[in-house]
Amino acid sequence: MGILSRTSYVIRSKINSLLNRAEDPTETLDYSYEQMRDQLQEVKRGIADLTTQKKRLEMQKRRLEDNVEKHNEQARTAVQQDREDLARRALEKKKTKMNQIEDLERQIADLQNQQDQLIEQKNELQTRIEEFRTKKETMKARYEAAEASSTVSEAMTATGEEFEDVGRAIERAEEKTEDMEARAAALDELHESGAFDDVISDKDRIDRELEELSAGSGVEAELETLKSDVGEDEPEPEPEPEPEPEPEPQKAADVDEPALEDLEEDIPDEEIEAELAELQDEERD
Repeated sequence: MGILSRTSYVIRSKINSLLNRAEDPTETLDYSYEQMRDQLQEVKRGIADLTTQKKRLEMQKRRLEDNVEKHNEQARTAVQQDREDLARRALEKKKTKMNQIEDLERQIADLQNQQDQLIEQKNELQTRIEEFRTKKETMKARYEAAEASSTVSEAMTATGEEFEDVGRAIERAEEKTEDMEARAAALDELHESGAFDDVISDKDRIDRELEELSAGSGVEAELETLKSDVGEDEPEPEPEPEPEPEPEPQKAADVDEPALEDLEEDIPDEEIEAELAELQDEERD
């Protein structure tokens, strides 16, 4: 195989592959159906044209037949008038017209045969078109059902091109999110370690640590001061009472007086006065 022929073969194969991928079976079937209908219309137009030509020949044949009858009458009339020369000329014209009629009849017969063949082809083509139309609709329904099933399967398994693009987009979003989270965590770690100095302040890391220590010691001192102040405000604990000595025997009057003091708050005044009166009477006795 030469270079040119091989190149031509490769180009044709590439073009065929592109056409196969771009071809839509439903559109192809519809186009084929339209082509067959166009062919049927061409056949019908051919039959119509052929029929028209045949009708013209038949009309011409009828005119010649009329002329033949006319020349026949002319010849008869000439014979009756003893004009053989005129009769001979009329018969010659009649003969010519008869020959033309025979030619027309042959042409008309040929056209009739062609017309019959075209009509038969037209009927056969029409039958094939109807069968193709039924098969076309069936194939289109099967193809659309298969296409829908394939689409659903791709959606369920996420294997279609669009779903692959969606999957890749999700992966890229996850990668970017992880990168941003790692970057934020790294910046927080560096900020806490003091690796980034404040561009506004002229203090370095040591100054900030010393300030934190001094602030912490100040807080501790203030806390101790608060504790001491709170301790002074609290009341001192009362000393435990010493054990009381046993009471000596006392007089009745000494015993009754504290009892009276204890009862002043609870006993009514009338009862107290009555008891005092009784005590005074007992002392008189």
